Amino acid sequence: MVEGRSDTFKGALWMGSSLLSLAMMAIAGRELAGDLTTFEIMFWRSLVSLTLIAAVLTRSGWGQVRTASFKVHAIRSVTHFGAQFCWIFAIAMIPLVEVFALEFTSPIWVAAMAAIFLGERLTTARVLAVVLGFAGVMVVLQPGIGTIGLGSLAALGSAIGYATTHVTTRLLAQRDTALCVLFYMTAIQMPLGLAAALTDWHWPETATWPWIVVVGLASMGAHYTMTRAMSLIEVTVAGPMGFLRLPLIAAVGYLFYGEALELAVIIGAALICSGIFLNLRDAERR
Repeated sequence: MVEGRSDTFKGALWMGSSLLSLAMMAIAGRELAGDLTTFEIMFWRSLVSLTLIAAVLTRSGWGQVRTASFKVHAIRSVTHFGAQFCWIFAIAMIPLVEVFALEFTSPIWVAAMAAIFLGERLTTARVLAVVLGFAGVMVVLQPGIGTIGLGSLAALGSAIGYATTHVTTRLLAQRDTALCVLFYMTAIQMPLGLAAALTDWHWPETATWPWIVVVGLASMGAHYTMTRAMSLIEVTVAGPMGFLRLPLIAAVGYLFYGEALELAVIIGAALICSGIFLNLRDAERR
């Protein structure tokens, strides 16, 4: 991180790192879907993340997990658990691009929740960023917009859950450290995942273990960097940056899974990037 840069610039870099981690998590989740159930993936993801977090806290001090906001941590963790289940379920059912496109109603919910619960201003630039981003998503989604199945509904269901997660992350990032947020998330979600996974439990195959480690690392990285971003920039600035996951995951689907990369993705990406640029410029001026 370059010293002397503005909080907006630093926050944007942290959000960019979070998006890359989420893309890696999508790849690992798809690879694991052939061997493990959704709940088993969520359990192993939390176990790997919690083990790493505990190792870091042992060296840096467990005093970081003291909090006066446990209820908010619990709401965030349980809501994210439900959204994550819908998301992992969806990526095993429908193309990655469609999962991310349908999920991208989330910034609209984020903007509304942030205005109501955090008192963040809905400036013209912020509204325009959401409109351009959502328009870009619809450009990409249009060829398959008539096919709404169970996987599509799951992706849509994750959107509201993720919006709630973003708003509560912004609230917690102003009170607790990023490691504190991660610790409570994994500590609460791990037993939830285990309880659900036990109904159809089986041990992973040997070849699956590397992907389990990857999904745990990617999950921890995504949430750590997102929390750092939310400590620097408002959620109505960070939220629309999530639209960038669409062209990013389109490239992943094309390179790793042979999913078609259409002209609509490029046009949609241009609209998304335009909205994000205007939003960041507006936040920098303010």
